[in-house]
Amino acid sequence: MSLNKSIDPRLNEIHNWLKKVFNSTEYQLESASSDASFRRYFRVTRQDETWILMDAPPSQEDTRPFINIASFLYNHDVNVPDIKAQDSKSGFLLLSDFGNRAYLDELKADSTGSLYQAAIDSLLTIQKCPLKDDLPVYNRDLLLKEMNLFPEWFLNKHLDIPAPSFLQNTFDLLIENALEQPQVFVHRDYHSRNLMHTVQNSPGIIDFQDAVIGPITYDLVSLLRDCYISWPDDILVKWIEYYFTQAQQQGLLRNVTLEQFTRWFDLMGLQRHIKVLGIFCRLKYRDDKDNYLDDLPLTLHYVQKISRKYPEFTDLSNFLSQQDKITAIL
Repeated sequence: MSLNKSIDPRLNEIHNWLKKVFNSTEYQLESASSDASFRRYFRVTRQDETWILMDAPPSQEDTRPFINIASFLYNHDVNVPDIKAQDSKSGFLLLSDFGNRAYLDELKADSTGSLYQAAIDSLLTIQKCPLKDDLPVYNRDLLLKEMNLFPEWFLNKHLDIPAPSFLQNTFDLLIENALEQPQVFVHRDYHSRNLMHTVQNSPGIIDFQDAVIGPITYDLVSLLRDCYISWPDDILVKWIEYYFTQAQQQGLLRNVTLEQFTRWFDLMGLQRHIKVLGIFCRLKYRDDKDNYLDDLPLTLHYVQKISRKYPEFTDLSNFLSQQDKITAIL
């Protein structure tokens, strides 16, 4: 228990809670990770067992969505952490430990195919879950709110570039694309940093507390056009086809061609990556998390690539290619 309590007052609360949970002081606590929110994680070791402690300060985070969704997914055979103990009032959860082997660190030439097939199979299991009545809906207002982070934080705050007038039309097209798709359970951050390579039933799935009901391609594009790692088009096509075939066989897709599905996928990715450019900049300027700027180039590359592919996004493609401050990022 070497972490400094005087510098971090919440550690006192954490230790007091763990003493009650274990009825003992015989445990070790070490930092495990933090994420893009105010949450942070510790690994707790006692004898030969380990757990993950989530610290979510109640003034900034609400653990109830995590508890609600974790229980729901766990009961529908999705490999999410089991909640061993909880104190929502204090913002503490003790979770089963998936280890520290994130997909992002495990993707090697000889393992990538099997890891992504397992991730797609797990995604299909999630999408076959019944829709929870209490989940938010990825509606027009939410989709637009997300994309507006792009002009606010990426263009204006980060680059000091005025937002072009055509953006609203671009956003309308992307919203229409999202809403015309079958609506399913959406994890919302289904990518290589939130999938853990586990010994059994891999992947272990984390960071699902912002789940919504939304477009069927959203999580697939999060996985395959990951903001932290990219893949050649020929490999991507095979994974899309694998998902498409499995989704048809399992009743998730009906009367949809692969061509239509690929368009849904591409445009859903464009919506997501426009949003993420704004989020990464907000993390820097609002939350002092500068490291996310390192991921701007790949995310921007995706936006340029897809806007160039479809004629209806020519204005966006031209705008991106004509701005020196934008092209300098790549």
